[in-house]
This record gives sequence, structure tokens and C-alpha cells, in this order.
Amino acid sequence: MPNPVKAAFVEELSKRFGLPRKLENSESLYEVGRDAVRVYFRYSKKHPRNRTFFGLRRVDLQALEGHHGVLCFFWEGQREPLFVPFEQFEEVLAGLTPASDGQIKAQVYEQIGGTELYLANAGRFNVESYMGWDFLESVIQPAGATVPDLAHNQVQTLLGGIGMAKGFDIWIPPNDRANLDWNLTAGFRPATVLPSALMRVKEIAEEVDVIWIDRGGGTPAALYEVEHSTPIYSGLLRFNDVHLMLPSLTLRFGIVSNDDRRALFVRQLDRPTFKASGLREICTFFEYRNIFGWHQRVRTGGQTHE
Repeated sequence: MPNPVKAAFVEELSKRFGLPRKLENSESLYEVGRDAVRVYFRYSKKHPRNRTFFGLRRVDLQALEGHHGVLCFFWEGQREPLFVPFEQFEEVLAGLTPASDGQIKAQVYEQIGGTELYLANAGRFNVESYMGWDFLESVIQPAGATVPDLAHNQVQTLLGGIGMAKGFDIWIPPNDRANLDWNLTAGFRPATVLPSALMRVKEIAEEVDVIWIDRGGGTPAALYEVEHSTPIYSGLLRFNDVHLMLPSLTLRFGIVSNDDRRALFVRQLDRPTFKASGLREICTFFEYRNIFGWHQRVRTGGQTHE
């Protein structure tokens, strides 16, 4: 990790939260703020096709256990770091086997479907709402809970609002449209017909909670299932059927649920059938806070990735 990058990061920490304390036996772990939040800083250069590569040392992750901790990912050319709450991924990370160098491999993808964290042998996780210094400030100097308890229909509404802001048309099942909550986002008119590309899987696609459709081209871009109380496995099976029956389409798939089910998502996606089909590599977990924070960023004109 280039020393100037780390030095600039520590300097910014100092300006915002006071001089951080570097932990012993690590070059990348710091304690910040009155409550001694632990920040684990990782840096990557940009590689071909805008790829980033990070290594999370098992010994450093163990130093975060039992503490309020944040994984900080910073990459070449990035204006603000990504700050991922460790406790939300602690169970997932504990279940992973490090590579031969003692590190768990991670990547960050910036794309129109939201910033994603990829953990090798675990899968993809939406982390769009964790971007920027303002998020770290909310962790170190919390002002109280700001994310409401969201019902199934409200998550559908927010996903639709995000998609519309990004220039997509939106499919919502007809039976769900009357329940959309227009207090949460600007109103939009759901598409009345499915794209022709989904006709082979029409019965499945009609029941998908939210579909983003390229405006003008009519090509489906992303499918989302909100598993509020229903089994995550059922949503993954639907996605797997679509993926297998429409191999020529480049689609993104997202399971949206509460944080308690993140580790369950990883275990279910680790089934042989999803490994064999390749769904594990293209299906992303979204937590309700991710969706709420992402919508806030889009609505207020925050930095997003097109």
C-alpha cells in the first residue's frame, strides 16, 4: 500500500475525528473517536477493466471481533472511501477460509446496479449506502437511528424509485401496484407489459417483485426479490430458472432482506446447483438499509456510479 495514500487517509481521519491511534501488530488498524471505533484500511490500485483487489488478513479481522469496527476500502482515483460495518459481515467472514497467504480476497465493483463488495467464496453484497465520509461520521458520532422499519411494499417502492432515477422503466407485479408507498419516492408509472426477452419465463417474471428495464430498448437489466418473510431459497430458485433459460441475457439478480439473513443467503447460494449454474457469481444481497441509503443518495444527488 503506497505510504502517501495511507498518510492522506490518516490525515483526513485526524481532521474529522481527532488523531487516530494505530493498533499494535498491524499497519492498517486504527481506533478513532470517543468510542474507539476500529477502522481497518485497505487500498487497491485500479487494474484492467476497472477491477480492484483487496486482501483482508485474518489476524486483522480477529482484532475487530468484539469491537465496533469498520472495513475501509479505498482505491486508486476514488474521491471518498467505502466504509463497511464489520458487524454486519462478521458471521460471513468467520465462515470463509483464507487463501494460502492468510488473507480473504475481496473486490469492489462500481456499476449502475450499485457499488458491490465481492467476497471470494461468499458472493456479492450491495454496499452503495456505505460510501463516503458522511457514513463513517454516522458510525463514529451517531445521531440516532434514521432508517425506518420497511415493509415489503415500501422496499418495492424504493427500488422502483432508484431505478427510475437511473433511467430505467420499472416492472412491478400488477397485484402489488396499489400498495406502493408514494410518500417515499417520486411517483412513477410501472410498465404494463414485460419485455419480450422475458416471454420464455413469463410466468416466473410476472411475479418478480421489481424488474429494471432499459428505457427505449426494452431489455431487462436487473431483477429483485424482496424476501421480507418468504424463504430466500425460493427467490434464488426463481432467479436460477431465469438464468438457465435465458443464458444469452446479461442480467443482475438481487435478493433483498434484513441483515439477520445475510449469512443464510451465503449458505443457500453455496448449494451445488447455484455454483454449477453460475448464479452465485452474479446474485447480490441487498439489506434494507442499503436500499434506503442508496435511495437517499440518489434523491439528494450524492455520488453514484453509472
